[in-house]
Amino acid sequence: MNTRILFMAWQEPGSRRWFPVGRLDAEGDSYRFRYTRGAERTLREAGFPLSAEFPNIEKDYRAKSLFAMFGNRVMARGRPDRADHLRSLGLKENADPVEILSVNGGRRVTDAYQVFPRLSKDSEGKFTCRFFLHGWRYTPSVAQERIGKLESGEELRVAIELENPATGLAAQIQTEDYHMIGWAPRWLAPDVAAAARETGECAARVVRVNPLPPPSPQRVLIEMTGRWDAHEPMTGGDFVPLVGD
Repeated sequence: MNTRILFMAWQEPGSRRWFPVGRLDAEGDSYRFRYTRGAERTLREAGFPLSAEFPNIEKDYRAKSLFAMFGNRVMARGRPDRADHLRSLGLKENADPVEILSVNGGRRVTDAYQVFPRLSKDSEGKFTCRFFLHGWRYTPSVAQERIGKLESGEELRVAIELENPATGLAAQIQTEDYHMIGWAPRWLAPDVAAAARETGECAARVVRVNPLPPPSPQRVLIEMTGRWDAHEPMTGGDFVPLVGD
């Protein structure tokens, strides 16, 4: 059985910087959570508050059901609007919590966490990932008008931005007619830049455009594809668990 891996990121309130701080491994009905080197760095640099559910940064947490920290970020099965919610994520009604978290980001208004899946590549170095367009609310009005005209399946461009004032490295998402409509999530930027540098193979397309008013981060669902040569995504630095295998 394949192990599915999600990372958890925390946003520092003042600087708005995002730090990968934890890793969830899901294999069947078994779940494992460990803090990563990112949590250690964030404790040192930004006063990261450890979760009440995971109070020990050096502990290997295991459970037979999904930890509440993650489960509470998934819409309950009994909700009458659940089917519509899953459609807005481009998922089927039988999607499980890990699938849902891989797309919806696990955002809640009550805390500063977000969830995202680990990037992986196949035997040919290719990868595929899905995410909701970031930062579209901060683009010019003409770009937001263009977003309203996007269609499912429409091809998009990916442009690497080296000196974004907020994040430094960033991956812009542009339409074929050169409207800059937003960004990929910032934790994808280093790996996307590596694909552009190594192979030049990185593309995106529109999966779904949710009608207004959506939950604000869930307007445009995008699928990105690309290929690396030697690069191994999300395997070093802040992504390394503090407790090994």
